[in-house]
Amino acid sequence: MNHTCPPANPHGATEPGPAMLEFIARLFPLHRSITGSGLRQTLDQIAEHVPLQVREVPSGTSVFDWTVPDEWSVREAWIRDGAGQKVLDYQASNLHLVAYSTAFQGRLRWPELKQHLHTLPAHPDWIPYRTAYYDRNWGFCLTHRQLEQLDQHPDREYDVLIDASLTAGSLSYGEVVLPGKTSEEVLIWAHVCHPSLANDNLSGVAVATWLAKSLVARPRRYTYRFVFAPATIGAITWLAHHEEQAQAIRHGLVLTVLGDQGASTYKRSRRGDAEIDRAVERVLAEAGTPYQVRDFSPVGYDERQFCSPGFNLPVGCLMRTPNGEYPEYHTSADNLQLIDEASLVDSWKKCQAVVQLLEHNYVYLNLRPQCEPHLGRHGLYHAWGQAETPPDFQRAVQWVLNYADARHSLLDIAELSGLDFQTLAVAAEKLVACELMQRVQRL
Repeated sequence: MNHTCPPANPHGATEPGPAMLEFIARLFPLHRSITGSGLRQTLDQIAEHVPLQVREVPSGTSVFDWTVPDEWSVREAWIRDGAGQKVLDYQASNLHLVAYSTAFQGRLRWPELKQHLHTLPAHPDWIPYRTAYYDRNWGFCLTHRQLEQLDQHPDREYDVLIDASLTAGSLSYGEVVLPGKTSEEVLIWAHVCHPSLANDNLSGVAVATWLAKSLVARPRRYTYRFVFAPATIGAITWLAHHEEQAQAIRHGLVLTVLGDQGASTYKRSRRGDAEIDRAVERVLAEAGTPYQVRDFSPVGYDERQFCSPGFNLPVGCLMRTPNGEYPEYHTSADNLQLIDEASLVDSWKKCQAVVQLLEHNYVYLNLRPQCEPHLGRHGLYHAWGQAETPPDFQRAVQWVLNYADARHSLLDIAELSGLDFQTLAVAAEKLVACELMQRVQRL
């Protein structure tokens, strides 16, 4: 019988880097927003890989202090000069149109049109990403070099068309629920509302999707709930409709910006010392690569909704370079070239390791607590010198036996001993197989 933890990459499966990159490339051009057809198309693509259930929440639904917005649809949007040439076209880049722009058609002189244009002077060749979800207005985004060229002809007039509508519809989100031996849940959350942003949006979606794929066919201690939803309003809507269900969440991760070459970064939950906080920190420390851990702040991604004081759930955020701290953030430069395959796979592996730690973080009771048992009699002493046993196996056996007092989990012992969690888990399972310990509920 094999008593070791399953490997992070089960069944000898090939690494999913190329498949995740292809998945991101397919999703990248879709016209996503917090509602609408592009969002549904994205969920349809995710459903090709995992058993996703799509939920629809009608516009106008009250969700705490918010209201589910009307559904936004865009058929075309452009600016033409006097010769009929398109200066900007939404079909060329969906970042050109400010998200949730209202319909408009008319001819404007340059000074008036300029008031509706947005650029990034510090990065003159990039298009910014701008939104107006709850502001009835319209606008376009362009490179600053384009703006400077247009600014050379202040007397020109331009035809503007935004063929868009805001009508009663619904907000869409998708869920994958993988039942485990217990109804206690691990929540994995990724936002799916940003158009043509590869790292901020699609890297997290890809890692979450492939993490779900890896868990579908495996035995599970916990129930895993993967949710793919628009940012902010999606989390608020989900929580408003799952207040009771949310109490089953024992561990949670928001996954985002996981494909750039920056060091892994973990933002703790509001609790600060939740098991998920300690688990992620342990995984990052054992990975042997640079990383950083930050305390919770109510600024960032949807972890701030789950960690609001009315819920205070144990949900942290796993990233690489945090949002707003890499120059390409929310610009056209956050493109497919920004995604590094090795970083994407590394993020996936670390998520796998976090899951494995949570799955195997049991509490044990030593059944022979009066002095150290004669390990050789139980077939354990000779295993220390065998190649298949992990390094530090002897020390791991000693540490686990000593702290198997129904008060310390394996994660506690890892933190006390400084030993690798995987080695401790192997030692614990072998000790259980030898009937020297048993799993118990923590006292």
